Amino acid sequence: MTSETHSLTGRLDGLLFFPVTAYGADGALDLEAFRTHVRRGIDAGAGAVFACCGTGEFHALTPEEYRDCVAAAVDEARGRVPVIGGAGYGTALACQFARLAQEAGADGLLAMPPYLVVPSQEGLVRHYTALAEATDLEVIVYQRDNALFTPQTVARLARTPGIIGLKDGYGDLDLLQRIISVVRTELPEQEARDFLYFNGLPTAEQTGLAYRSLGVTLYSSAVFCFAPEIALAFHRALVTGDDDTVNLLLDGFFRPLVELRDQGRGYAVSLVKAGVRLGGLDVGEVRPPLSEPAPAHVKELAELIDRGLELVAGKDGGR
Repeated sequence: MTSETHSLTGRLDGLLFFPVTAYGADGALDLEAFRTHVRRGIDAGAGAVFACCGTGEFHALTPEEYRDCVAAAVDEARGRVPVIGGAGYGTALACQFARLAQEAGADGLLAMPPYLVVPSQEGLVRHYTALAEATDLEVIVYQRDNALFTPQTVARLARTPGIIGLKDGYGDLDLLQRIISVVRTELPEQEARDFLYFNGLPTAEQTGLAYRSLGVTLYSSAVFCFAPEIALAFHRALVTGDDDTVNLLLDGFFRPLVELRDQGRGYAVSLVKAGVRLGGLDVGEVRPPLSEPAPAHVKELAELIDRGLELVAGKDGGR
């Protein structure tokens, strides 16, 4: 890995699309449905495709299925937007998935936490350094669960060739502010400016205003999977400072969605998949150990989507 210009730095913009992975009635991978889902997302205005990550049930995929999904996403993107593949588990397997992503034509990697263990800061540095060295793909490190970093560790990672950003799924804004400050003061000015930060909390729109106050505007939108009109309207309002629309959608759609999501374990994935099915695309059910949302909750989701679409239509009609 060389420390050349970070090609993803200038390409990651707009709403970041994390597609679900489609399965057939028999539970096998349904690549045609997955292709349709990815294609529709790109056509709707996705800024990038993050394939086989958390929403895409990375944990449930075999290496062969992973390779096929990333390759399908790359084929559907046709260079219009970058495609980033997930990579996780222990170091050896993470590097194997990274190589599969590179072979499939991906533009980068989202490095998810190592499996099960709670490593030291030095161990985390060793893990992500090895992953960055495994391929020519640029790496975004995902902070959450057992992969939590001190500001000094993030500065070390930011100096590592090939690591270009931090996705924060932890939500400690004091910590994130200190991370940003340390990277800004310890790295050369241009390198610090090029290092990317992402809001990676579930239903990231709910915390968008708080992250925007720290200068973090990139985020992953699970809502984009099943209601791109709502997700895009919120994104436009957030980046332009239209706080009236932001608050309208927070109060009428996103906060109730978060409250619904919190009613079941795994709903950050299974409820999103149910939303895609509600939109008319059969992407199948989630694989174990996840389970399907209760029918009453799916009905509530359908009503909530309708309400969100009405809010967007009313706002657009009032312009």
